[in-house]
Amino acid sequence: MASVATKPLRAAAGLYRQLAAHLNARLARHRHPSPRSTPRVPPPAEHRRTRTHPYRRAAGLVVVTLLGGWLGLLVVGNVRTPVGPVDTTMTLRPSLTGGTKVNVSPLGALELRSHTAPLRLDVDVDQLDPERSAALINHPERIEGLDDEIGQDVQAGALDLGLRSAVAVLTGSCALALAVYRRPGTALRAGGLSLALLVASAGTAAATWNPKSVLEPRFSGLLASAPQVVGNARSIATEFDVYQKELARLVTNVTKLYDATSTLPAYQPDPSTTRVLHVSDIHLNPAAWHIVRSLVEQYDIDVIIDSGDTMDHGTAAENGFLDPITGLGAPYVWVRGNHDSAATQKAVEELAGKDGAQVHVLDSGKPVNVAGLRLAGWGDPQFTPDRSVAPEGDPAERDRGRRLAASLRAQRAAGTPVDIAVGHNPVLAEQTDGLVPLALAGHTHNRKTRVLPHDTRLMTQGSTGGSGLRAVEGDEPDKVQASVLYLDRDTDRLQAWDAITLGGLGLSKAEVSRHLPEEVKPGAPPSPSLSPSPSSTSPSSPSPSSSSSRSSGVSPPSPSSSKPTGNSPATGR
Repeated sequence: MASVATKPLRAAAGLYRQLAAHLNARLARHRHPSPRSTPRVPPPAEHRRTRTHPYRRAAGLVVVTLLGGWLGLLVVGNVRTPVGPVDTTMTLRPSLTGGTKVNVSPLGALELRSHTAPLRLDVDVDQLDPERSAALINHPERIEGLDDEIGQDVQAGALDLGLRSAVAVLTGSCALALAVYRRPGTALRAGGLSLALLVASAGTAAATWNPKSVLEPRFSGLLASAPQVVGNARSIATEFDVYQKELARLVTNVTKLYDATSTLPAYQPDPSTTRVLHVSDIHLNPAAWHIVRSLVEQYDIDVIIDSGDTMDHGTAAENGFLDPITGLGAPYVWVRGNHDSAATQKAVEELAGKDGAQVHVLDSGKPVNVAGLRLAGWGDPQFTPDRSVAPEGDPAERDRGRRLAASLRAQRAAGTPVDIAVGHNPVLAEQTDGLVPLALAGHTHNRKTRVLPHDTRLMTQGSTGGSGLRAVEGDEPDKVQASVLYLDRDTDRLQAWDAITLGGLGLSKAEVSRHLPEEVKPGAPPSPSLSPSPSSTSPSSPSPSSSSSRSSGVSPPSPSSSKPTGNSPATGR
């Protein structure tokens, strides 16, 4: 009976427990919601993890590789090796243009356009071997075999430097990549990339290797050292084995500069060349005369050609500025510029009339013979010293240029062709194309050389006076520019020229670049002659200079010429 009565109670208790368990489960879900049933709240920005773009990872690896390779080159990427009589340190450096730089401290640096690659070869001249240098200087006959020795030294040093640089680049890039990424695999990839870049750079350098670059060096340093380091422009058209021979010549010049006496050797110019100093646009800068005189002495100049604008306003009060011309140490040939007046030209002609003065004025196409060269020119038809005078423009220049061309044709028909035509404005000088091998001009204050359509080379000179007083109008003074032209004494053809650039305020340091015409580079066929040169048939008068290699007198008139060829003063415009 009791058992029957308790059955409903037990059923009710079980139902209560089930209900309580269900309620507890609902409360638990409310207190701890399921991830599936609630929206996901993004974490704060500082806790987010962003994935790096593949291109950024690759760029970062490249930067680390390049930086590591550069650090490796800085630490161990150099070798010490003898080159002939000098002990040198060779180093590879990253560069956008490539080339080779020879540091001859404290005299300056010599740059060669030897190759185009992202690596530059730096060669530091450390010291001379006393015994080897003394033997070379005291026994010049040993220079004959020096080219082979230097060639072998350079090849051995370059091979050693290449191997050492490869190890340095590989080690540096791997070490830096391991330090940055802390992953051996990434470090190995950086090493492989650096090795590939080094091989590509070496291949580019080999493909663009130019052994003739030693014929056209660029020297930056003391002006007094430039002629000795750059040397002469002799036999450059016949030296086919140029690399070793010219490299030996450069090393020999450096050796002379480092002689035990620590004094610069005397420059001995080649007697087979005529050396012409081309200046222009002095613009009343008195420092220009000191520069010209220094270049005449250092290069043993045979004749100075001034393509005008010696003055600034062409007034009679400025004529005293011309007095130093007679003491420059070489014959002086002048043509009128647009800042030179008729009074200026008359003052130059008066200097030419003095006893012993070797001053010549070019105008109206009348030729003169100086230092074995036949020269003709035409003064600038425009006198525009300031903005108050309206210029006539290029038509006036072309008109006078055509008149000069007519005079050159007459000279050629008479059998006395002109070697060099001179005009102040390049527009005037352009009209002589095909009638002379070489034409000289100024006016633009911007040095430029180009070959005209009919094979006349037009050389436009920068300002030898640094633009005169106008130089102080800008933030920096204009540079002082001049050129030394080397002409064959037999053919009167241009062999080479040195472009000289001085700082506007510092005249002790210079940049001298050697240039060669394409037609006279080793291995190039000779260019056709525009006209036969009279220099080989017209003997020059004896030179009053004490130097046996100098010819600064005025040549006598040619028998076939009906016009005087000495000092031919012009009468103005």
